[in-house]
Amino acid sequence: MKWILQETLALTMRSVRRLSRERISMVFGLIQPMLFWLILFGNLFQKTAQIPGFQAPNYITFLTAGVVIMTVLNSGLSGGVDLLFDKESGFLERLLSAPISRNSLIYSRFIFVMGITSVQILVILLVAFLVFGVYPRSGVLGMAFIMLVGLLFGLGLIAISLTLAFAIKGHGNFFALMGFLTLPLIFLSTALVPSHAMPGWMAFITQLNPMTYAIEAVRELILGGWFWADILKVLAVLLVFDAVSIGLSSRIFHRQVG
Repeated sequence: MKWILQETLALTMRSVRRLSRERISMVFGLIQPMLFWLILFGNLFQKTAQIPGFQAPNYITFLTAGVVIMTVLNSGLSGGVDLLFDKESGFLERLLSAPISRNSLIYSRFIFVMGITSVQILVILLVAFLVFGVYPRSGVLGMAFIMLVGLLFGLGLIAISLTLAFAIKGHGNFFALMGFLTLPLIFLSTALVPSHAMPGWMAFITQLNPMTYAIEAVRELILGGWFWADILKVLAVLLVFDAVSIGLSSRIFHRQVG
């Protein structure tokens, strides 16, 4: 266990150092969710709040939950990118031949991506509060719980991304598939509009999308406070999603690396 912790920490710090050298990516990774979604999209579609039955004081307050989870989605699905480039460069092969635990490769990616995701969630909530006055009615503890929901959803996404990084040959195919998955997951959820404002078939599919459950939990914590029955339901759905994703990722990982 001691050696696994040391190896995981060393690999995690390698990812941190790599990110620190990519300052443009780091800055735009923090700015993009607020600039594009929260500020531009939120103001452009502010009249959406006039939809009958819209249960939010304004559209930006409604959208904040969607922006949080969309950011988790993008971060989680890109979690396997560095591993994919290590695979293409041959560095992953050298790591696998080194006397280290192979599980530390996976643990380090989870820790690094979830750490970045936590910072992104905090920045989004802070900007939403300072610029638009959006403050969760569930209070500071609610903000901590929003992070927990985001990280639980992100856990399964990282596992899916790592699975694809091992299974797909070439980063071109990987990015094409990520682009194909991201937009349908966003539009077939309640990130942008409530389900009752969607066509019937889309509203039905949103109920099959785990992203919807994460969004609705965050939205309730922002708009309504603590509704434990709904929150526990969401946690159960996300735990099942994580278990399936991690189980599949583990099988493919051990099949690929032997």
